[in-house]
Amino acid sequence: MTLALLFFYVFSIIAVASALMVIASRNPVHSVLFLILCFVNAAGLFMLAGAEFLALILIVVYVGAVAVLFLFVTMMLDVDFASMRQGMLQYAPVGVVIGVILLLELLLVGGSYVLAPSVSASSAVPIDTAMDNTRALGQVIYTRYVFLFQLAGGVLLVSMVGAIVLTLQHKSGVKRQNVMRQISRKRSEGTELVKVKSGQGV
Repeated sequence: MTLALLFFYVFSIIAVASALMVIASRNPVHSVLFLILCFVNAAGLFMLAGAEFLALILIVVYVGAVAVLFLFVTMMLDVDFASMRQGMLQYAPVGVVIGVILLLELLLVGGSYVLAPSVSASSAVPIDTAMDNTRALGQVIYTRYVFLFQLAGGVLLVSMVGAIVLTLQHKSGVKRQNVMRQISRKRSEGTELVKVKSGQGV
């Protein structure tokens, strides 16, 4: 067993175990920490595959910004997760049906998958060995797959807005700023003209 193969097995086992712990942990803070561990091991796998740019992006962007932001937001928001889990049992049958359908699809695809001998020899995008990894990746993403890249950005934007809507909870008894009411406010609602007679001060 070579050293690269040993590191591949170590990174793969830890990544799969941490991914399972992300969905199995009851504490959301622990889930985010396991997610960071999964990202780090995935970056190690990218380094072994020779995609050093993807590995650094995974560490700098996802671990350094996105996952840490998730961690801070989860720790700062006072979300009652116990009350959110109370209504989950009514959706359990639908979730089980969808999970079984996805499992059957994965089994059918995996069972009927056959690698043609000509696939490894042909390449949809020619690889230029003189070009570095970052330049080659940018050239492929922003030329051949630019519309799919934009679509992926739109999906991430919708998911971000959905997560904000789901976690946003208005507490009673808290004063909030109503911008529309302030803009449409008349002068008579904010000021009062009082006529004071001469010699009768306040």
